[in-house]
Amino acid sequence: MTSGAMSRVACTIHEIMSRLLGILLLVAGANCMYASNSAVVDLRPNNFDNLVLNSDHIWVVEFYAPWCGHCQQLTPEYDKAATALKGVVKVGAVNADEHKSLGSKYGVRGFPTIKIFGLDKKPEDYNGPRSAAGIVDAALNAANQKVRKVLGGKTSGGESKSKDSKDVIELTDENFDKTVLNSEDMWLVEFYAPWCGHCKNLAPEWATAATELKGKIKLGALDATVNTLKASKYEIKGYPTIKFFAPGKKDADSMQDYDGGRTSGDIVNWALEKLAENIPAPEVVQITSEKKLRAACEDKPICVVSVLPHILDCQSDCRNGYLKTLSTLGEKYKKKMWGWVWAEAGAQPHIEDALEIGGFGYPALAAVNIKKMKYSLLKGSFSYDGINEFLRDLSYGRGGTAPLKGAQLPVIIETTPWDGKDAEPPQEEEIDLSDVNLDDKDEL
Repeated sequence: MTSGAMSRVACTIHEIMSRLLGILLLVAGANCMYASNSAVVDLRPNNFDNLVLNSDHIWVVEFYAPWCGHCQQLTPEYDKAATALKGVVKVGAVNADEHKSLGSKYGVRGFPTIKIFGLDKKPEDYNGPRSAAGIVDAALNAANQKVRKVLGGKTSGGESKSKDSKDVIELTDENFDKTVLNSEDMWLVEFYAPWCGHCKNLAPEWATAATELKGKIKLGALDATVNTLKASKYEIKGYPTIKFFAPGKKDADSMQDYDGGRTSGDIVNWALEKLAENIPAPEVVQITSEKKLRAACEDKPICVVSVLPHILDCQSDCRNGYLKTLSTLGEKYKKKMWGWVWAEAGAQPHIEDALEIGGFGYPALAAVNIKKMKYSLLKGSFSYDGINEFLRDLSYGRGGTAPLKGAQLPVIIETTPWDGKDAEPPQEEEIDLSDVNLDDKDEL
């Protein structure tokens, strides 16, 4: 073969390979939600460990599915966050629908899920706003924790004897019973020694966790080298030691050992799990006024609204059966902090109209996001299994939503609460024949 022919063959092969490469890139990119020039790194099983786990960088990682509507809505904000964090914190994304092994490895159950791989590469769930600003703040907080960890728990102002956070409550022998035991709050209490290196490492993590849990769970710190009465009472033999005090009424022995990790994420997740275990199931509230509806639903991420048949169509045993199903599901999903309400068919027509419930008959159910003025209607059976499947899909980001008709809270009609009894059907008026003239046949 001449040199010219060989050259032409080489060019042809090169062209074919280039086209094949282009096709492969198109196929690979078909399920990728971020452009090739995006600051978001495409993570896969064959590069995840090397890029994320084996690096010194803080990583923010999104686990998504291309078909997920919430993921599609997040894409521009996540892209913006990645651009802002470029050179400071790494930002990546995993198509967990395609790479199920990675999603399974990190316990991904819904989309999108964002995890931050910070200190010790232990992933922490990001539960903040789905906005560029929220993601950036969380990423910078993780970077700050890493820097402080390297510095051995020192702050810019030097080494702190106790806790460098206004949200950590300083406890003593004198105030412990009044502050902790006599409160209805849930507490995590750290017993520490100022000279203890592990306590110094824990200090910034404890402070961050206290801020994140503010309003839900209280975190305290007690210098066990000074406050020896409480340290002796709770048999503190090493530092730091963390004790858990459940919410509600307590006595001197109301204490359990904390057995979670030492990062702020570990502490927060452990505490929230304990809080969820100890909170009662939400009450299924009858909508009898706007005040009742707002109290049950206004600050909740989702409000489950049921419309039950009229009492004449479904007497007390029937209605209580439906309410028991709702209460059981409320217990199952209590960690979600949802609101649960119900109304009798026809009692709140504006709610039924806003949720377009009328066409499906009774009982009916919808999940409503009051802040976003959106809802999703149950179209399956009003049963434990039917409602459970509906709510489970909703919590995973699946299922369609629609804007609330009128884009505002419906007018609520004030009604009398159900007394728990059966209802008597209206009696027909009896005709007294004694006053009728039987001779007047036309009138009969």
